[in-house]
Amino acid sequence: MAKDLLLEIGLEEVPARFLRAAMNQLLDKTVKWLDDSRLAHGDAKVFATPRRLAVWVKDVAEKQEDINEEVKGPSRKIAQDETGNWSKAALGFARSQGVDPADFTFREVGGVEYIYAQKSSIGASTDSIVADALHQIITSMTFPKNMRWGDHDFRFVRPIRWMVALWGHEVIDFEITGVKTGRTTRGHRFLGKDTEIAEPTLYMEALREQHVIADVEERQAMISAQIAHLAAEKNWHIDVKDDLLEEVLFLVETPTVLYGTFDPAFLNIPQDVLITSMREHQRYFPVLDSEGQLLPFFVTVRNGNDRALDVIAKGNEKVLRARLSDAKFFYEEDQKLKIADAVAKLDNIVFHEEIGTLGEKVRRVRQIADQLGAALQVSPEQAATISRTADIAKFDLVTQMVYEFPELQGVMGEDYARKAGESEEVARAIFEHYQPRFSGDSAPASLTGSIISIAEKIDTIVACFSIGIIPTGSQDPYALRRQAAGIVQILLERELPLTLEQIFDITLNIHENLRNMKRSSDIIRIDLNEFFGLRVKKLLSETLRYDVVDAVISAGFSHIGSVVARGNDLMKAVQEVPDFKLTIESFERVSNLAAKSAGHTVDAALFSEAGERDLYAAWESVTSNYNSLMDHNKTGEALALLATLRPAITAFFDHIMVMVDDEAVRENRLALLAAIDRDVKRFADFSKLVK
Repeated sequence: MAKDLLLEIGLEEVPARFLRAAMNQLLDKTVKWLDDSRLAHGDAKVFATPRRLAVWVKDVAEKQEDINEEVKGPSRKIAQDETGNWSKAALGFARSQGVDPADFTFREVGGVEYIYAQKSSIGASTDSIVADALHQIITSMTFPKNMRWGDHDFRFVRPIRWMVALWGHEVIDFEITGVKTGRTTRGHRFLGKDTEIAEPTLYMEALREQHVIADVEERQAMISAQIAHLAAEKNWHIDVKDDLLEEVLFLVETPTVLYGTFDPAFLNIPQDVLITSMREHQRYFPVLDSEGQLLPFFVTVRNGNDRALDVIAKGNEKVLRARLSDAKFFYEEDQKLKIADAVAKLDNIVFHEEIGTLGEKVRRVRQIADQLGAALQVSPEQAATISRTADIAKFDLVTQMVYEFPELQGVMGEDYARKAGESEEVARAIFEHYQPRFSGDSAPASLTGSIISIAEKIDTIVACFSIGIIPTGSQDPYALRRQAAGIVQILLERELPLTLEQIFDITLNIHENLRNMKRSSDIIRIDLNEFFGLRVKKLLSETLRYDVVDAVISAGFSHIGSVVARGNDLMKAVQEVPDFKLTIESFERVSNLAAKSAGHTVDAALFSEAGERDLYAAWESVTSNYNSLMDHNKTGEALALLATLRPAITAFFDHIMVMVDDEAVRENRLALLAAIDRDVKRFADFSKLVK
């Protein structure tokens, strides 16, 4: 008869940021063990609070399924020698399957005889294997940080204080670091008490009676419902960010939402400062009006019931008052610092010991930005704005406010620059040059912000590549992948007529002239192309078929707008244009023979047959217009024009022998195909499409 399985690991308070991954890991390990052990089971559910991780699996079978299967081994020719003795391959197969070679049978498959092993074994009872399995599941768990406590060598995320392990009504006996399993769990640290779990189905209700909501989804629904009720009651907009809600969710066992207030005089400080202080230091949700302006209230979640909420609110208000007073002091002191003095201090901050200081980085970014502006042919006024922004974009990094709240870099720079009398465009671009800060963030809205953002990001990437810091696997301490993706996003969304090749050349030349590179420009350029190629491929793969992505990237991706447009238009043609497969095949036939060309120029005087003259005329009639359309990124029209060559290409191959003995005629025909192929390959490598 099947029984439910329950495992609870009771702990000292676990950091909230670890719990989501830990609960998923516990669930995965438990289900994998059951499946690998051939133990039939029903649904599995996982639980987590600051003081516990638990998993409940319904209807676990009383014993493993019996094995009775036939396994195919090597062929008889390999399994036996000429005298009929078993080979090493056959004996190895027998060992791996746990059978005696004498029990092998033979069967013919596809005209070849193979050996087969009959495997059969009676499944073990669940109660005989479950204790060791649960012990192994717990001790094999991994965490970003571990602790060791007492005299034990065992490491875990936090000290284990109790364990519940039940299979139906029975306790599963084992111990870890002197803690033995039982059926006693602990309730809320202050509101609850120890309680016994009679059997797994009573787990959630038993904890609920002790003021613990073990179900993560239920706890989140309670928090969201209480916040929504408070917002409706007060006519507030409570700004709930997912990451903060996730953290609060794992800080409480019984959630109760409450609100407090703070002195409206603090609203004279930029609201980003106040919101950051509330969120990062206190885990409070800010309250906004219908216009998105901050109100002098905050919302928090108590780990407890609704008794004496006014006292709790006052305590939170007192703590917040101190935090906001600090922020006010930092804000006022920062404004006494002159921008020029702040910029000078950047020379004392090391960006990287092999790359240099932040001051040196700022000067490189200024040079890159100036040259990017020149490449875009900006006006003298715009060029001056770009230069000024590049010079001071990092000055707020030495302010007290950004030291306290690093996430406010750029935010404070914009505010302080505006107050110091900088132009609105310069002030705004100081904020924008950090964009996009993360996946899904906006690109800079202004041209100045876009140029400085590209310059700052590419300088970091090239500087790191120049000393061999290139992301591998999951390691990317300088967030180079994110910065490369940001450059790609800016070029695409702002429709800037800059190519990656131009950006690489400008940056590499500047670094080379400063002689701070430890690797050659040629090697770095190869790495940059591969690195950015992966970012472009990831971007295209979000909406396009993999073969379409490969086809257009093979034709070049330096112009981001072009590769995206070509990808979209090719995808549309593949899906919607009748007989487009025939067009693809015609381009492939051209490409296959064009590869044999010696690189000669087409000579129309050497054409002697109608098929080749017709193809040459068809190509001449479209090539100029086609390349003009490609130059102006009108890729849909360009592809349609290119496709008009198909009838002439088909007729050419139907009637013309290309590889004739006459070398001049042969090379001329190959030259024609090569010229057409160059135009085709400017759009895509059609051979990569799956037909």
